[in-house]
Formats: sequence, C-alpha cells, structure tokens
Amino acid sequence: MFDLGMQELIVIFAVVLIVFGPQKLPELARSLGKGVAELKKALQGVKDQIDSEVKEVRDPLHEGLAETFERVDFTSKISESDLQPLKGKAVNEAPSGEGTDDGAEAGRKSE
Repeated sequence: MFDLGMQELIVIFAVVLIVFGPQKLPELARSLGKGVAELKKALQGVKDQIDSEVKEVRDPLHEGLAETFERVDFTSKISESDLQPLKGKAVNEAPSGEGTDDGAEAGRKSE
C-alpha cells in the first residue's frame, strides 16, 4: 500500500523513538495497535452493512430474473412442440401456386 522499504521503516522508527522517548514508546505502540484494531472493526462493520444492503436489492432482482427465464424457457418449449407438426407438414406439401407473383416474372421476361 505505502511501499515502504526496510530503510524507510528504520528511519521512521528512529524519528518516533527520538520524538516520544523510550518510556512512552510501548504505550504509543499499544494505543496505535488499539486504534488500528478499532479502525479495522469499524471498516468491517461498514462493509457488512453495505453487503447486506446490496443483498437486499440483489436478491429480489435475481428471483425476478429466474422467474422470467423459467417462463421464457417454458414458452420456447411450448413453441417448439407446437411447431413440430407444422414443420413436417410444410416440408411434405408442395406449394399450390396460389399467391405467387406472376407479374414479376412477366416483367423479367420482357427485359
């Protein structure tokens, strides 16, 4: 995160030792450790709260999507089963010739 090397840490430790003195250093380290622990605990609480809020919003959306996919899947299965007889009928029957555009053919012949 801060990308501190060993030399930088030694310099920081030396400055802290000079500023606060050897008697206050253990007390300072304890209070710093407690502060970091409290900060981690608070951040975890915020993270848990955000996760629960996101889950409250996400779960109904996922349920709605699942229901929609089930209906689409069911509809596609019904459509496929309904079209099976029509597909066989269309392949086996020859066109009757009704509704063809003979005018277009006549136009091509005259060209």
